Amino acid sequence: MVDPSADKHLLQSMELFYFGYRAFTSVPDRILQEKGLGRVHHRILYFVGRNPDININELLQILSVSKQALNAPLRKLTGLGLIEVETASHDRRVKQLHLSKSGEQLEARLTASQMDHLSRAFAEAGEDAFDGWVRIMQALPRAQNSG
Repeated sequence: MVDPSADKHLLQSMELFYFGYRAFTSVPDRILQEKGLGRVHHRILYFVGRNPDININELLQILSVSKQALNAPLRKLTGLGLIEVETASHDRRVKQLHLSKSGEQLEARLTASQMDHLSRAFAEAGEDAFDGWVRIMQALPRAQNSG
């Protein structure tokens, strides 16, 4: 039950965050659904795309998930040929990940849709909005850790 004395700005912020995230993910969700994929697959594609040859332990840290939680979605992405796994040259025990050509194309399509969405939102909000938005987005993870 919501405390009626709660700060109305915080409640409004929560609602706006929810609706904003829903809008931000709607186009990628449709694209992913066509391939039988979901948001967890999107996060993996995004961070592997931004960090070519990332090893599995590094990806686990970025995503903050367990090996068990990563296993099935990563296996699906490799099975679809979107991510390739190679043994690291410096240590045969280390598996490195990178996007295949089709993985690069899908990730680029997903990212382009979200970049376009953000670009339009920032243009509508005005040039002063970006700095405040960045400060809030950077503070959210810290606020979780201090609570």
